[in-house]
Amino acid sequence: MGVSGPIRVVVAKPGLDGHDRGAKVIARALRDAGMEVIYTGLHQTPEQVVDTAIQEDADGIGLSILSGAHMTLCARVIELLKERDAADIKVFCGGIIPEADIIELKRIGVADIFTPGTPTRDVVAWVEANLRVAS
Repeated sequence: MGVSGPIRVVVAKPGLDGHDRGAKVIARALRDAGMEVIYTGLHQTPEQVVDTAIQEDADGIGLSILSGAHMTLCARVIELLKERDAADIKVFCGGIIPEADIIELKRIGVADIFTPGTPTRDVVAWVEANLRVAS
């Protein structure tokens, strides 16, 4: 962290959810905006996601979760980042997430949540504004 250069984002599909179109669309939009994107592919464990983010010196982790397991998976990723002294890696999430869960996810440390229909330019703008390392 703190190295100048493009924003580095790990985009991941944790859990058993097999629908990755949204994750691929976001990964492409971030790449097209000049960011370095590491897409982990399907069926990643929270441990694999955090390992990848630390190894890749990522500024952020974008989790795509449509399976309904967002509370468990996001909480575990946040917990692992804290355990590994990597809590400076911001976590954001996209998926079908009820409003009540959004409030709780933000309370536990998810930086932001994007629900279906969010324009990709809004996600790109948020990442640019929130993951840019201060110089």
